[in-house]
Amino acid sequence: MATADKPTSSLFCGLCAVAAGAWGAAAAVHYHSLGLTLAHYDARAHLVVARRVFDSLMPGWQQVGAVWLPLPHLLNALPVQIDGFYRTGASAIAISIASMALAAWAIATLIHRATGSSAGGAVAAALLMLNPNVLYLQSTPMTEPLLFGTTFLAVALIAGWAAQLPASSSQLPASSFQLPAPGFQLPASGSRPRLSMAAGWACVAAVLTRYEAWPIVAAAIVLAGAVLLRRGWTLGAAARAVRGLALWPLWAIAAFLVNSKVTIGSWFVPRDFFRAENPAQGHPWLAWTQVWDGLVQLSGPVLPWIAVVSVILIVVVFFRPADGLGRGDGGQEGGSHAAPSEDGRRAAVILPLALVACAAVPLYAYFQGHPVRIRYDVPLVAAAAALIGTAVALLPRRARGAAGVIVVAIAVWQVRPFDAKAPVVVESQREALNKVGRAAVTAYLDAHWDGQPIMMSMGSLGHYMHDLSARGFRVKDFLHEGTGEIWTHAARYPRLSVQWIALEERAEGGDGLHWKARHDPNFLRGYVRVAEGGGVALYRRTAR
Repeated sequence: MATADKPTSSLFCGLCAVAAGAWGAAAAVHYHSLGLTLAHYDARAHLVVARRVFDSLMPGWQQVGAVWLPLPHLLNALPVQIDGFYRTGASAIAISIASMALAAWAIATLIHRATGSSAGGAVAAALLMLNPNVLYLQSTPMTEPLLFGTTFLAVALIAGWAAQLPASSSQLPASSFQLPAPGFQLPASGSRPRLSMAAGWACVAAVLTRYEAWPIVAAAIVLAGAVLLRRGWTLGAAARAVRGLALWPLWAIAAFLVNSKVTIGSWFVPRDFFRAENPAQGHPWLAWTQVWDGLVQLSGPVLPWIAVVSVILIVVVFFRPADGLGRGDGGQEGGSHAAPSEDGRRAAVILPLALVACAAVPLYAYFQGHPVRIRYDVPLVAAAAALIGTAVALLPRRARGAAGVIVVAIAVWQVRPFDAKAPVVVESQREALNKVGRAAVTAYLDAHWDGQPIMMSMGSLGHYMHDLSARGFRVKDFLHEGTGEIWTHAARYPRLSVQWIALEERAEGGDGLHWKARHDPNFLRGYVRVAEGGGVALYRRTAR
């Protein structure tokens, strides 16, 4: 990019971020006024996991070990120690809004630097921020917004890293294009090492946010390597170039797996995490159909096909001869913009395809029998926005504006912003009746709780722990999976350990304590059922 054009590019991308942040803040106020901020049970559970790092029977680093990845909870661990932030989710929502602003900045930056088109970046940001399902999630403590921010940033920085490499591997020693990582010597100072480290840290942040980032980051690194091969690099040189980059997320994932094994006794998600009840179990095509249907429900029937056409256009441009790339458009939008090289431009154009890899997670989950959750398709909505924006930017200059307006109009016509019947908004309220039903259990605890810890599965009833915070309960008032050996011993000999036990009996077929009670007649011996409601049963130990 020409130096003279950097202020223009930075200003445009900054405006995209500011607009996304302002729009997101307005959306957060809207959903708060409707009482939907914490409607989703996972929204409340995420706050509990963040709070328990310090507020727990066993506070400390081991509290980040769980099925969920740790970064969202680490970022919010200190703010939620303030009761107001914990009960309202305000700090987590601020993180979500900032994450979406970062996502808008990153995709606008990637597209503008790759093509010189402001229209393409604006279309991508608009499609992202006008979708009601995305808008709702960024107005809650959910972790998808942070996923969008970190993965969009990682893809943009990887594209920038690849664009800064020389046109031939022979022009630079291998040690100069490897990223500084454990076991590698820090390269000489310059723009390439700084871009390399930025891309590496962005990859680390992404893979520690949500599992969808794992295939996205892997795909982005592979595509960066493919770009080098397309430019004439040898396979060995390209592999060495991306090897250092790959080590950053690999080390982060390895650290998470070790921490998971130490804290919950499992290297990865436990097999009994969900009850397999999806007819797509063992049927890959049916699983893919469910993923596609979910995307259609979230964005309407037209946009997914526009995204497919966009993929084809991007691939065609990527393989087009270098002298044709970006030509025939009447000149670069904005005047003097020029990418570092045609090869760098090609790298930036192909990298958004990595975002499609997020489909691997719901596809695998449904193939394993996981129940369909429409929310799992929202990352594909974000990917489609990025792909369509990139494709608009690749059109002839005179067609970009009209194409962008048409695409955004179709998106808004099919799924209206702030639609109260948007699938994710509706899905988030499916637990509302249970919340009302649990009032009987809450009332009994208000009247009879004696201050002794309540044994309750955070994996199943973390959201109820948060509900009870309004009644003065702290996380340390519960004995949950994060207490390690104490939990294990109590699960074997509850009468020797706890006065109170709360079971989830309905959701996902019941939690682990419920199943243990069903299969072990001695588990609840010495306890009496004192309250029930909303799928929760409360037991109290009888006098010895």
